[in-house]
Amino acid sequence: MQIRGKRTVTLEHRAAKKTRGFRYVLACYNSSVSDAAPKEAYTRPEVLRMLGITERQLTGWEQHDLISKKKEFAFSDLIALKALMKLRESKIPPKKIRAALEAVRQKVGGISDPLTELKILSDGKTIRVEVSGQQMEPLSGQLLFNFDQAELKRLLAFPGATKKKEKEKEELAQKESAEFWFQKGLELEQTGAPVHQAILAYERAAQLDPLSAGALVNLGTIYFSGREWAKAENCYKTALEIDPDYALAHFNIANLYDERGDYGKATNHYLAAVALNPSYADAYYNLALLYQGNGQVMEAVRHWRSYLKLDPSSAWSAIARRELEKLKKSTVLDGKSSRTPSLLR
Repeated sequence: MQIRGKRTVTLEHRAAKKTRGFRYVLACYNSSVSDAAPKEAYTRPEVLRMLGITERQLTGWEQHDLISKKKEFAFSDLIALKALMKLRESKIPPKKIRAALEAVRQKVGGISDPLTELKILSDGKTIRVEVSGQQMEPLSGQLLFNFDQAELKRLLAFPGATKKKEKEKEELAQKESAEFWFQKGLELEQTGAPVHQAILAYERAAQLDPLSAGALVNLGTIYFSGREWAKAENCYKTALEIDPDYALAHFNIANLYDERGDYGKATNHYLAAVALNPSYADAYYNLALLYQGNGQVMEAVRHWRSYLKLDPSSAWSAIARRELEKLKKSTVLDGKSSRTPSLLR
């Protein structure tokens, strides 16, 4: 059965939280796989639009030799520009940034572009660079040790309490790192980076936080788009083992089964999605198509109407109304007009 216009798999926007509920949907993939290669270069207008900066700001950074002047930018250039944006937010002058970057190149071997190869931080108007997990003041090359009040309390605490707090701190740091890699995966996908980079980012997030169902769903969605059904199914199943009430995971695995022709499993997971989230319009849409394709007219009509209540005015709703009208006409042509159920009227 070929289903045209199906609403297909979606991405998780942020990592799964402890509390359960509806996850925000970031973007949709087409059900067919695109043959277009990921973008390797971005024009100036594209960079300005994606990062939300002005031509004047970009030109200023180029004039201060913070980034080389060019008509097209690589993905690594976007990373450098984002680092500059953060330093600008801290009101650090371009001359100070340039001096710090030059000092890093001189003092840290093997580093040609600090903005893309190292983590650049700011503490007020002070620039810090993280090298191998240790912060350094670029101009002096001095390593920085931050013994704040919390750290002093930790040093003075009893060994048992210290060990417990250390473990909690490590767990928190690991979760924060997992969230970083999750967001990195989203960023890579949004900017058209090579797919394998996004896969590595989501895999890292899942390794750091085994309960990160959102990372697994997005990883599964990448595999789905590449028609790697077994890998996609494994990701979705694992996400549902972590969180059985994850409506988005039910929806995506239903799409996978739908594509593979396993309509029974697809129906069950679509139904689970709408049971968990009664406002899940896309799931009603796909259920209606599935029932219609299988000749279950009454169920198809019911789910088309449920969909239209949630989405009465989009381009997709026009398709839904068209399909609903087709069902009504086919029922009349089949000779059932004299006793057409009220649901069809």
